[in-house]
Amino acid sequence: MGNMNNTTFTNSADTASIVFNEAQWLQVLFLLADTATWLQQLQEGLIWQLPVKQHKKLLRKSWYLSVTVLAHILERHYYKLPRHPLAGKFTISIPEIVNAIKEAGQLSPEPIAGSTNLQRVWEAGYPLGYDPAGNTVTTMTIISSAAGEIITAFPGRLITP
Repeated sequence: MGNMNNTTFTNSADTASIVFNEAQWLQVLFLLADTATWLQQLQEGLIWQLPVKQHKKLLRKSWYLSVTVLAHILERHYYKLPRHPLAGKFTISIPEIVNAIKEAGQLSPEPIAGSTNLQRVWEAGYPLGYDPAGNTVTTMTIISSAAGEIITAFPGRLITP
């Protein structure tokens, strides 16, 4: 007799049998769920370490900045990280970048032609960095999903064809 936790499914189309170990599958499911919760807590803790007021505005479901996205923004657009030399670069501090992203959440989103994503263009009134052409810019563009999950941010405006 086989293990009582194993269930065999037969696909009538190709008569292949697949053994499904429910107990093992549930263990992996709960391990992944617990790990995801733990990582979420670590991520929020990291955001809270930034010297920015009103951290909660970065962690709302309607305007959410994940550490993965923040890492992407900094890797590509922070002047101290030379990995993408042809990209526009922020020349302001990391807390200033994050604060600007937070403030942009108050703006009305604008559609992006040919995309389901939205953009917000935040005007700082002072130089934030430079665009890919090397021009000093005072604006930051933040791209988000329709649900408000921040996808990226960069100095300057989105160039549309």
